[in-house]
Amino acid sequence: MKIWGKVLGALFGFMFGRIPGAILGAIVGHMFDKGYSQDFDQMGGFSRFFTSSKDLKKQAIFFHALFSLIGHVAKASGRVTADEIRMAAALMDQMNLQGDIRREAQQAFNEGKAADFPIREILQEFNQSCHGRRDIMQVFLEILIQAAYADGKLDAAEQVVLETAAKILGFRQNELLYLLSVYEAEQRFRSGQGRSRTGQRQQSSNQRQQQAYSSTQSLADAYRILGVQQSQSLVDIKKQYRKLMSEHHPDKLVSKGLPKQAMEIAKAKAQDIQAAYELIKKEKS
Repeated sequence: MKIWGKVLGALFGFMFGRIPGAILGAIVGHMFDKGYSQDFDQMGGFSRFFTSSKDLKKQAIFFHALFSLIGHVAKASGRVTADEIRMAAALMDQMNLQGDIRREAQQAFNEGKAADFPIREILQEFNQSCHGRRDIMQVFLEILIQAAYADGKLDAAEQVVLETAAKILGFRQNELLYLLSVYEAEQRFRSGQGRSRTGQRQQSSNQRQQQAYSSTQSLADAYRILGVQQSQSLVDIKKQYRKLMSEHHPDKLVSKGLPKQAMEIAKAKAQDIQAAYELIKKEKS
């Protein structure tokens, strides 16, 4: 526990204002101890913006690792595109990052673009902070996948970064490929349902694509999102649906360490699972 701010504040306050000055100095010192005693060397300044001392460090590491990796993915293809910048800004909006914390996210994004960005060290620290919580690391990886598809496609350099990140976080290559295929299915499914990644109506430029998205394709993507086969019984599919909803429930993920600011992303995933199951249930009934 850091106390030097309070001690020195009280001493200087007493020198200039006796007892009232000592009290005021102690209060100012306490604010100093509370606000600046954290080590920011590896996590930027994000620690200032979380109120839970228990989760403060790992949440700061989560956000610094996330936005710096998003910047690294964006830079992987050679230059950062306008689509990638808009995606990062939209993600910050979705997380309701404002003021200083948004500037910290932007700074982390810029750090990730550096040629000597220490991707392995950043991800190893994040991995350790998760204490083996694979579900939190999967949400992290799914957000990186979203970032990689910001311009509508995944190029080879971006996939290399994703493969590196997945390996460090303990995911096998086939698991990453599955997450990539699920993400693509989710995007098509959301477009077919008239929802975008940020929950807004799709722009008119995508309307023709929505019309071409058939009910057969929508159903196939629903099965892909749930990770089940069309030949399986509704009873078995329901079991898988409940399992996925339990794993991706936003409140449950937050209780395991997912920052509350990332809850909207978890909600969107849960909504996909719910909508996919409702479509399959309707088709099988």
